Order: sequence, then structure tokens, then C-alpha cells
Amino acid sequence: MNTAQISRDFILEPADNSRLANLCGQFDEHLRQIERRLNVEIANRGNRFCVTGNPGAAKIGSEVIHSLFDMAGHERLDPERVHVCLQESVMNDTDTARVNVQSDNSDEVVEIQTKQKLVRARGANQKAYLTNINKYHLAFGIGPAGTGKTYLAVASAIDALENEYVRRIVLVRPAVEAGERLGFLPGDMSQKVDPYLRPMYDALYDMLGPEQVGRLIEKNIIEVAPLAFMRGRSLNDSFVILDEAQNTSVAQMKMFLTRIGFGSRAVVTGDITQIDLPSGQLSGLKNAIEILENVEGIAFTYFTPKDVVRHPLVQRIVEAYEADGAGHQSNG
Repeated sequence: MNTAQISRDFILEPADNSRLANLCGQFDEHLRQIERRLNVEIANRGNRFCVTGNPGAAKIGSEVIHSLFDMAGHERLDPERVHVCLQESVMNDTDTARVNVQSDNSDEVVEIQTKQKLVRARGANQKAYLTNINKYHLAFGIGPAGTGKTYLAVASAIDALENEYVRRIVLVRPAVEAGERLGFLPGDMSQKVDPYLRPMYDALYDMLGPEQVGRLIEKNIIEVAPLAFMRGRSLNDSFVILDEAQNTSVAQMKMFLTRIGFGSRAVVTGDITQIDLPSGQLSGLKNAIEILENVEGIAFTYFTPKDVVRHPLVQRIVEAYEADGAGHQSNG
């Protein structure tokens, strides 16, 4: 820790031993997890706590402990829950070098209630992303795996369908690995392309349940399709999501964007550090960023490794690849 340290002392009420044990974890593992993440020191005697570190980190640390203590009264805490709480606190900060500086709307709750679960934006970038999806006809979400780009877009699509803002949902992905070799794969066309679309099914199942998703697909209210199937179509009154857009060609991206019809909304997600196109082929997503970034009516949200809300190991992996030049990415 640096030399400019402060200590924040506080008392947690009520002084409930069971709740405090849930907060601290076995052998104080939750407190040690907070110490490692924020580079602070935490001391406690019963319900009296002291967090020592640089001003921003000490402030975040005390806020996290208060939040976890509130949760400990009605749920069993585990390292994953502590990680998510830490991520929310750090992501709400607009400058990770000064973690006590928060955006003006950091306390605003942005959430979507689907039939099976409540989806809540975690951090400033996710809040901005959901706001952009709701406000603009075309929104881009760009950043590493685990930042919620696809999941939040699917939640927004379901919300728009349930509130009758659109009549159908169209979820699209490029099947890059198969390329022109789909015919050599076993099974019918659905079986050939399903593996590339599975992550989108997973998000739908999580929010609506498999039976409801199946019924909506049968009625053609939800369509999950490879990008190649979009050519020649015009999608009106639809919520359209293009996932893994970094693996589109320039021509494919232009084709997709010109499918957007009246009363429709589109979201494009992708990670420009994980391009699987042949070497030397320009990514349609990278090209679109350059061409469309200043076009009125289009919004871009950029996520960073700090926005990753999966297992903490995922965040460290993303940061390691980013430090190494995004895996020596050579495309585009």
C-alpha cells in the first residue's frame, strides 16, 4: 500500500453474531478477499471494523462491508457473491486510480424484470449500455467476454417483446468456424448451426425457461439464426441482436445493418480482441466503429476488463491477454 493511507472505523448494527460470521466467512475468507482486491487492511473485533488503505480504496472497502452485512441478513454469502459486490463497487467508479470518484448516476438502479428473473445492471458501463439500448435504434456493445454484452441485450429484447414494443425477437450470430463447410457437418441445417447459436439459447432459457422459449420459437416470435440467413430480408417491428460481430466481414456487417426496418431496434455486440476471421480480412465490427461512431442515432458502449462480472479468474485472464497485446491479434 502507498504511504497516503487513512483508516475508516465503523460499527455494524445490529450486533448479530450469526450475521457477522456470514459476512466474514470461514476463517475470515471474505474479509481477506476484499483486502486482496482493494489492497487494504481490515481489522475487526465483533461488530467494530477498521479499513485501512488509500482514501478511495478504504471508502470502497467500508461500503462493500456494509453492503455485504445487509445481504448477510437474508442470504448465505460465498466468495462469488463477494466478488460480484466488489465488482459493482469498483465499476461504479469513473477512475480506477481514484476509486472514491463515482459517476453522477452511480446510485441509479437500472434493471429489467423478465418472467423468471430480475436482471440488474452492474456498474456504470452496464447502466449506460442498457440506457443506450432503450434510447437508440442501433446500439453497439464492445468489450471482452464476461461483461454482460449479450445477456443484457437479450434481457432488453425480452422486455421489449413483453411490453409489446416489438412483435418479434431475432438473434443472429456468424458461424465463422464452419465457413463454407457447413455441408460437411452431420445433421440437418438446424443441427449444423445450433452449436454457434447455443449461447443465445442459454440466455433465453435463463430468463424465460425452455418451455416458453420453445413455444415462442414455434410461433416464430423468437428466431435464432446464422447471419447468412439475413440476406434479402427486411426486419420490421423486431428487436434484432447481432452477437459476436467481430467475426463478420465488412460486407456482412453492412448487409445486417441495412436489414433494420421500421419499428425495429438493433444491438450489435462483439470483442475486437477475439477475431476468428482469416488472417488479413478486416473485421466488419472494427470497420463499423470507424465509419459509424459519429453518426447521429447510433450509440457505442465500450467495456473494459474491469467490467467482467464472471469468475474473478476470467477478469485476470482478460487483463493478461490485454497486457500481452490482445493475444497478438493480427486481423484487421
